[in-house]
Amino acid sequence: MDLTLNEKRLLQALERHGESTVEQLSEELGATPDAVVQWGYLCMDRGLAEVRKDVKKSYELTEEGREYADKGLPERQLLDSIDMSKVLMKELQKQPLAKIGIGWMRKKGWITIKDGYVEKTGEAPVGKDEILLNNPVDSLTQGIKEIGDLIRRELVLEKEDVDYSIAITGKGLELVRAGLDFRDEVGTLLRDQIISGKWKDLSFRKYSTDKIPKRIHIGKIHPYQRLINEMRQLLMEMGFTEIYGEIVQSSYWNFDTLFQPQDHPAREMQDTFFLDKKIPLPPDYRKIKEMHENGGDTGSTGWGGNWREEKAEECVLRTHTTGLTIKYLSEHADPPVKVFCIGRSYRREAIDPTHTPEFEQLEGIVMDRNVTFSNLLGILKEFYNRMGFEEVRFRPGYFPYTEPSVEPEVYVDGLGWVELGGAGVFRKEVTCPWGIDHPVLAWGLGASRVAMLRMGLKDLRQLYRSDVDWIREMPVFMGKNRGR
Repeated sequence: MDLTLNEKRLLQALERHGESTVEQLSEELGATPDAVVQWGYLCMDRGLAEVRKDVKKSYELTEEGREYADKGLPERQLLDSIDMSKVLMKELQKQPLAKIGIGWMRKKGWITIKDGYVEKTGEAPVGKDEILLNNPVDSLTQGIKEIGDLIRRELVLEKEDVDYSIAITGKGLELVRAGLDFRDEVGTLLRDQIISGKWKDLSFRKYSTDKIPKRIHIGKIHPYQRLINEMRQLLMEMGFTEIYGEIVQSSYWNFDTLFQPQDHPAREMQDTFFLDKKIPLPPDYRKIKEMHENGGDTGSTGWGGNWREEKAEECVLRTHTTGLTIKYLSEHADPPVKVFCIGRSYRREAIDPTHTPEFEQLEGIVMDRNVTFSNLLGILKEFYNRMGFEEVRFRPGYFPYTEPSVEPEVYVDGLGWVELGGAGVFRKEVTCPWGIDHPVLAWGLGASRVAMLRMGLKDLRQLYRSDVDWIREMPVFMGKNRGR
């Protein structure tokens, strides 16, 4: 039987012990535990040894878990804060722990919600999750449903400790006692050995092409970042220049310069993250004020009403990167301008498989003499074609700061036509305050939407999770031909 020298050494050690832990064998043989396990499996394939694997799970509290073990789970703290049996939902939602606690109280049957009121059911026994959270970590028991709940809530970490032991079989004992050849094996022939003929007396290491080697995981860029880099490179090849800007923007640049009325729904708290900070308006802000109130010199009637400076000074986490491009245009009013931006944007969205409160937006603008709406459609079609979508079409759309406007769609097998952003020509109300006399073509898309289609994902959140196994399995080249 062809055995490697290391397999023979392992069997010889096992012949002395019968069965031994990998740690003991590792020390005795002067090898790493991983190597010993590998030799053990090779021997097991030949029926000479048996590798035994013992997996033990252990649990420990996270930092947040330790805090709740001391103060109580959010739902328990929230329930204890309700003095009466009934309270208005709006009042309860003001509590710091309301976002987490209300859902869990309802799930556990501690409360009912009806007609805008939260009412205690009268029953709130201490649950197994609370008991497990307050017990010493060593006593946490696997297999209990509540442990899974605590793990999903990121209050408890589950760890796996794997212990290996290797035992020799009867067949292995017979082979060792019959005698093994322990001569050094040669894995690489040298020039002198070949010329001198010494190779004839050497014992060569045996190699099996049937065995799958241990997998090596190479370092690689995150798949989502690779796709963003691909889009960046593509746009640069198309002649665009990348621009950057601040995440915190004043409402003036984020909304007002884009001719969004100050009472537009997108500016309300449910869509925008407002900050407790204000940024003074630039000296020439009155031309934006006039554009909103009466349309300035454009012939537009504007939005009417009173445009308020204090509202324009409010700071937000940028809801899009369009504010960066209009700010760039305000400083570069002479053609040609051909720039793009890929940046993180923020909106107050409920987290689900297709929405997250922060996302990457990609957009570009082209300003030049005699460019037309047809040029915009051509640029978009070229971009999406290069991104791997063979079929592109456009349907009319509406956006407050472009006219005409379109929504590009691409065809994806299994999904049909999928909308991938918005585009249009900036309205005069947007460009005239900056003395821009030429058309400005503008377009934008959610980079994460493109990533989902290219990677075949069904859940947007996968792009942001630290899932090492997913990153390892995702090929470096994802292919581009997702279209029909």
